Amino acid sequence: MNDERAQWSSEPAFVFSMAAAAVGLGNLWRFPYMVGENGGAAFIVAYLVALIVVALPIMMLEVGAGRLAQGSVVGTFRRVNRFGVVYGWFVVLLTVGITSYYLVITGWTLGYAVSAARLAVEPFDEFTGGYNSLWYFFAVTLLATLVLIRGVHAIEKFSKFLMPVLVLMILGIVVYAMRMEGWAEARSFMLDADFRRLTSPTLWFFAFGQAFYTLAIGQGYLVTYGSYIPRRTHVPRASLVVAGTETSIALLAGWMIFPFVFTYGFDPGTGSQLAFDTLPRVFEEMAQGAWLAIGFFLLFFLAAFSSCLAGLKVIISAVAEEFRMSNVRAVVAVGVLMLCLGLPSALSFSPVGLSIMGMPFLDFMDQFGGTNVVVTSGVIGAGLFCWCVPRPKVAYALGAKSRWWEYRIYVVGRALPFLALGFVAWRVLQS
Repeated sequence: MNDERAQWSSEPAFVFSMAAAAVGLGNLWRFPYMVGENGGAAFIVAYLVALIVVALPIMMLEVGAGRLAQGSVVGTFRRVNRFGVVYGWFVVLLTVGITSYYLVITGWTLGYAVSAARLAVEPFDEFTGGYNSLWYFFAVTLLATLVLIRGVHAIEKFSKFLMPVLVLMILGIVVYAMRMEGWAEARSFMLDADFRRLTSPTLWFFAFGQAFYTLAIGQGYLVTYGSYIPRRTHVPRASLVVAGTETSIALLAGWMIFPFVFTYGFDPGTGSQLAFDTLPRVFEEMAQGAWLAIGFFLLFFLAAFSSCLAGLKVIISAVAEEFRMSNVRAVVAVGVLMLCLGLPSALSFSPVGLSIMGMPFLDFMDQFGGTNVVVTSGVIGAGLFCWCVPRPKVAYALGAKSRWWEYRIYVVGRALPFLALGFVAWRVLQS
């Protein structure tokens, strides 16, 4: 097996790497602000239903597809169906768009880590008052390029260190948050659901988007990481562990941030900068907050950086395989592409203030690509795989002896395109 198809050293190594790939931005950054913008507990209920009933089976399908084909996302879906190559490139282009603004947000986390080390953490408006977003975006992109030149094993070693330390840091902040004045209000916000809101198709749409986002569905991550999975891996078991880890960290991120949001009178619907508005105030008020800020923002950067590595690996794998390029040449080419495509998102939080449809360009990209297109991509991929690949091959790809998993995943994959069309009709009728 060549270097491009090197394997994770074990099933736990895959779990650590996949969890680290999605935990950084999908959970620590995006989940709290989506909860804040969409009504708190009602959104969490819809999110959990979407994740358990639909997102988890699709996650297993995508990992299994990568394991079966042992190739990039384009090569994988080319083997599924002769028209699958079109969908494969669609996924790659989607991941290009998402990664372009991921790198900008990761630059924010690096900037805050540097500011914390200088004992001068700034409010978000001050941090983005100059061109910090641009300079840190450049720095993160170059650093990611250097790491990816080392290959898949560099990602594995990095992830094994990151996950345990990050979880411990988050738990420590949650314990501190429990003593804040806003704890009771945050608890009500996250636990007391107004079930009338569950009749809103828009709420469910964003919940499905976040569930897909949490598990990195429809973005090629799972297919690409699955292509490196050892043959003896039990895909449903590994996916359950990853999904449980991702969801737990997402919920912990809410418990970490919202007590401070309500204590200091912030608006929970602030948007993409919610964590960056809130956390500097948190550390400013805490005893030993300066040292905690250094540790937290450094880990936040590492978690976000792991998400960027995963997205870039999807793109690089496709470029190297389809254009017959060496890993190093593909990494450099994709790095240059990201430097160009990430500029509009970086400039949207700078004195240029680049915006579209009345919102910063970065927020527009996240609302459009991070929800609408990700959901569409996940539905198409699941349907394509289950309608075009015989069930015995799906079972083989999953590596599970239990037929319960096999039938459930296969039925969900086949039914999902029709359910999605029904949901669209419901949303149109409700509008």
